[in-house]
Amino acid sequence: MPSLSCHNLLDLAAAADDAALPPSTASLRLPRVMSFATAASPASPTSPSMPALARRVIVSHRLPLRAAPDAASPFGFVFTVDSDTVAYQLRSGLPAGAPVLHIGTLPPSVADLASDELCNYLLANFSFLPVCLPADLHSRFYHGFCKHYLWPLLHYLLPLTPSSLGGLPFDRALYHSFLSANRAFADRVTEVLSPDDDLVWIHDYHLLALPTFLRKRFPRAKVGFFLHSPFPSSEIFRTIPVREDLLRALLNADLVGFHTFDYARHFLSACSRLFGLDYQSKRGYIGIEYYGRTVTVKILPVGIDMGQLRSVVSAPETGDMVRQLTEAYKGRRLMVGVDDVDLFKGIGLKFLAMEQLLVEHPELRGHAMLVQIANPARSEGRDVQEVQDEARAISARVNERFGTPGYTPVVLIDREVSVYEKAAYYAAAECCVMNAVRDGLNRIPYIYTVCRQENTTLVDAPKRSVIVLSEFVGCSPSLSGAIRVNPWSVESVAEAMNAALRMSEAEQRLRHEKHYKYVSTHDVAYWAKSFDLDLQRACKDHFSRRHWGIGFGMSFKVVALGPNFRRLSVEHIVPSYRRTDNRLILLDYDGTVMPEGSIDKTPSNEVISVLNCLCEDPKNRVFIVSGRAKDELSKWFAPCEKLGIAAEHGYFTRWSRDSPWETCGLAVDFEWKKAAEPVMNLYTEATDGSTIEHKESALVWHHDEADPDFGSCQAKELLDHLENVLANEPVVVKRGQHIVEVNPQGISKGVVVDSLLSSMVSRGKPPDFVLCIGDDRSDEDMFESIVCPSNSSVKLPATSEVFACTVGKKPSMAKYYLDDTVDVIKMLQGLANAPCQRPRQVHLRVSFEGSL
Repeated sequence: MPSLSCHNLLDLAAAADDAALPPSTASLRLPRVMSFATAASPASPTSPSMPALARRVIVSHRLPLRAAPDAASPFGFVFTVDSDTVAYQLRSGLPAGAPVLHIGTLPPSVADLASDELCNYLLANFSFLPVCLPADLHSRFYHGFCKHYLWPLLHYLLPLTPSSLGGLPFDRALYHSFLSANRAFADRVTEVLSPDDDLVWIHDYHLLALPTFLRKRFPRAKVGFFLHSPFPSSEIFRTIPVREDLLRALLNADLVGFHTFDYARHFLSACSRLFGLDYQSKRGYIGIEYYGRTVTVKILPVGIDMGQLRSVVSAPETGDMVRQLTEAYKGRRLMVGVDDVDLFKGIGLKFLAMEQLLVEHPELRGHAMLVQIANPARSEGRDVQEVQDEARAISARVNERFGTPGYTPVVLIDREVSVYEKAAYYAAAECCVMNAVRDGLNRIPYIYTVCRQENTTLVDAPKRSVIVLSEFVGCSPSLSGAIRVNPWSVESVAEAMNAALRMSEAEQRLRHEKHYKYVSTHDVAYWAKSFDLDLQRACKDHFSRRHWGIGFGMSFKVVALGPNFRRLSVEHIVPSYRRTDNRLILLDYDGTVMPEGSIDKTPSNEVISVLNCLCEDPKNRVFIVSGRAKDELSKWFAPCEKLGIAAEHGYFTRWSRDSPWETCGLAVDFEWKKAAEPVMNLYTEATDGSTIEHKESALVWHHDEADPDFGSCQAKELLDHLENVLANEPVVVKRGQHIVEVNPQGISKGVVVDSLLSSMVSRGKPPDFVLCIGDDRSDEDMFESIVCPSNSSVKLPATSEVFACTVGKKPSMAKYYLDDTVDVIKMLQGLANAPCQRPRQVHLRVSFEGSL
């Protein structure tokens, strides 16, 4: 019976899960750095000074372990490494000498034998650390939520009804079981993790929630996640009721890997549509800024283990089987397919295509054969049985219709097949047919290519091959020489099979050489090394930043800030405010004192009140510095008599309500508007939800109401288009938050700040207190003017108290931050009330007689 402590904290489980958990017992104590010597773990511990030798913790649903019954073994089984799994093969690409620890569940055959003794044995002899889940919890986690809800949905199968084939509707209790299992994995990792040194690599959708659990316990943990299944389009992913939880979990990793750009693009789109996050591509790396952290996105398909596969192909058992198959299928045109038995492999469609091939090309009857090896199903349920029944029924019909004595068009092998027999079929077949309707990667075409190349059984066998490949399979983009097909079109697949069988040997060789060059150079070691290096690169700034955890449950996230970037508190700023006499307060409007998502942009009574209170103090000069038009701002802030306004990024400025508007003093010709406005009109007509704002000094194209992806794409195109059209005009074209704006040169919020400072200095009242608050890119110019005096034309007194503050935790020139507009108003209210908060005075009466 399991006696480990990995279940006693599973508070996220449903009541049924709680009943299934074993009683808490003494936990298995494990060192955070392995000190015993094994093949995978050197005797000396690692240290931060040797990053290349940092331990790699590989976390996958199953341990790469085989268990065979053996009565002589103390545990009743003999254990060996399963070298066919990606989780084990990737070790070939990790730094030589780096210790590796695998964490995962035991094979089903020995799951009931879990004990401290078995765990210690596997840890000492294999560097494997089991996660022990009760059978009913594992069943609900794996067969319930993972295989019958999450996996079909990731493969684009929506559970439209309870009886839909293979897909179950969302079940909150099953989701709790999923979280419980992921927390059990986190408990196991926690027992051994040295977060300052170890690199954690999590594999596949079964452990989607694990990064959140680890990040909550270890804010600086170095966590990579690779998704081996497809990531569906955002429209599909957004149907998941807990979509935000799962997406945040991925964003809690430092590096997220995908097989193809399509999968990464869907992930980025989901981040944009659900959280409003944009990505940037810099020097070949895609990064998402997430609460001060940069989450790196990597795109690279998994390769195969060339060394292992070559040893299989060159084995005597394989050679014998190749000779047998060559003799058995002499005179036949052999095609091969190898697939798991599941909904998405398209086995039935493949058999229908074979039938169509024989119908349309009678000359191939008696010659063309399709051998289909059906690997055992990885899950249980009615859907698996129906796939098996359909495949058997269609193959029987085709064989009955076209078969003759000694000729079977479709050979369905649905028994256990050894790796040697599979390699023999690959080597003997002149064409591989892979027409899955959806698959994450599928390395079968890679393996087929290598088997055809490395086969030496037949000395004069030409090195050639043809692959018929579904365009919906992850390996399709990397095999450019394959005949790509739409698996749903039976006629197209049949025609591709015919083209493959009729292809000249010269063309087959060219396609084969192209595939083999890619497969042999982009093997699993190449993939693992590349991911490992990128994970180290993504984590290199962990110790130069401060980390805070915010949120509860699956909403948890970590905020990473620079060492000098901190929250601006009322208690910190008020003392400086009280002891100064010439204060300048600069406030952006949208996103600073007015929430960005508000439909009504008119300032609230609360905002008007606090601004008036600040303006009443004769020591204060308060300015709203905004990109909005002056007439709009004048109307909104009419109740604020002493409030200064800098409109249109400082092109217009006034010091109070009754003072006249001043322009920036630049001689500006606005003829450029005649060229810019038609271009903006063109994009407005083509982009639903976009508008043009006309200002006296500028033109602004807004796309905040447009589709996020399309609006962003159009904004990039408009930016390029305007820059070309206005190349010889004295203007600047800039992108902001959901806008593209054209301004005259020399106009920015930084320039207006310099102008205000210069005016105060010339009047003999240089500011000894400056507070500047803003939220977007244009406000960074203000921050730069007051934070970097060397870049400003006006020098502040050395004793000036300067507070540059951005709204939201994000990289900025500012040294302080406030969380949102609510915090900004509270801060301003604290300053407005500060002069009234006099320090309490204590009066002492002292007598010369020494009494008080």
